[in-house]
Amino acid sequence: MALKEDKNKINSGLYIVSTPIGNLKDITFRALDVLNHSNFILCEDTRISKKLLVHYNIKKKILSYHKFNEKKNLDKIIKLLKDGNIISLISDAGTPTISDPGRILVKNCVQENIPIIPIPGVSAVTTAVSISGFSSQFYFHGFLPDTDNSIKKEFENFKNLKSSIVFFISAQKLNKILNLFKQYFLDREILICRELTKFHESFYRGKVSEINSFKFIPKGEVTVIISDYKNKKKYDLDESDKKKIKKIIHTKSVKDIVRIYSQEKNISKSKIYNYCLQIKNEK
Repeated sequence: MALKEDKNKINSGLYIVSTPIGNLKDITFRALDVLNHSNFILCEDTRISKKLLVHYNIKKKILSYHKFNEKKNLDKIIKLLKDGNIISLISDAGTPTISDPGRILVKNCVQENIPIIPIPGVSAVTTAVSISGFSSQFYFHGFLPDTDNSIKKEFENFKNLKSSIVFFISAQKLNKILNLFKQYFLDREILICRELTKFHESFYRGKVSEINSFKFIPKGEVTVIISDYKNKKKYDLDESDKKKIKKIIHTKSVKDIVRIYSQEKNISKSKIYNYCLQIKNEK
């Protein structure tokens, strides 16, 4: 009689292991089992990963694997895998290869017919989406480029997506990006998640049109979700509207002007906002 295959057996191959995004309790029993059976653990930042491994008394050989050395170390890791080793890939937090190093290694393992086994767990993306209350259909963008022009080009490409949009944003760049959001997503809602699952976890919910810059500089990375696009009939600013706006631009804030005209005449908030900016820039 043929023996049944043991589905719980940890065979050689590459394991993509999800780890906590903050709270060390957010790790699965399976993830701990795989890490304990690994011959090598690939870490994005060994200093950060050691905190997790020490906490769970996991004593395994760790190798540095980040965006600056992933190509350089690729042949070495592929050889270790071909030699029958069990290798786990973890990132600093969350699910590896999601805006983190690992895709190059995964692609090469596919080409070499090396088994790739996902060990699911925490992800900042799904954690944030689950509490957003926005559409369950979402587009994950990840990190934005560095320059304003590049960011604007990307926003222009997907400003009319009929789904929620998820961004990872560096805390230091948050205020700059919030101002750019107003130019492209003014009619939509926003959820800002900072310090997810950590002691200082906090959330900001509101409308893009009403959000103000943060006076504090939060640490680390922030997960931001823009709500799905509602394709409602909107009207353009006519000449009489533009004349009225020019008259009140000195006495009312841009925020108040946007609110008044978008409610009274169902004009796109972004068009009103951008016209107000145009007037101010003409000075």
